[in-house]
Amino acid sequence: MEIQRDYYLNKLIEAKNDKLIKVVTGIRRCGKSYLLNTIFYNYLLNNGVDEKHIIKVALDDSDYEELLEPKNLSKYIKEKIIDKEIYYIILDEIQLVNNFEGVLNGLLRIENIDIYVTGSNSKFLSTDIITEFRGRGEEIRIYPLSYSEFMSVYEGDKLDGWGEYCTYGGLPLVVSMKNDERKMAYLKE
Repeated sequence: MEIQRDYYLNKLIEAKNDKLIKVVTGIRRCGKSYLLNTIFYNYLLNNGVDEKHIIKVALDDSDYEELLEPKNLSKYIKEKIIDKEIYYIILDEIQLVNNFEGVLNGLLRIENIDIYVTGSNSKFLSTDIITEFRGRGEEIRIYPLSYSEFMSVYEGDKLDGWGEYCTYGGLPLVVSMKNDERKMAYLKE
């Protein structure tokens, strides 16, 4: 089940290669990571971008623990840039990196990169992050599923779907859960 988030994908496409850091914000579990790591990533591939020119790092993955050190992350990315073609940098959960602002500002000096980041702590969700990147970044705020997005993957009629949407909201993972107890437990986490 793939939920299309065309509105947000189009915002990313419009901002592509504009020399600004694209900062994807939103509440926890609204689909920020999925938007960048699946939907936008597939868009890039389907539009001729070589997979080697997409550098994705999920900073909450223990495989990348050493990249939480700012110098290591910067070095890792710079070592992957081996030609003059555009490289798309997708950094998920950037707030886990100490001094991530410095890392991102340093990367902006590289001519052939386009940077996209997500994060989910309270500082990252506030307007402070955009202030930090004033003139160098732009926020793309993502919200839970609209009713239309919800219904595009809901397996049932509109009336039942409306009841589910009103009861459980539009968090993407909840739509795929079949059991009401699981849905409630997930929402309480």
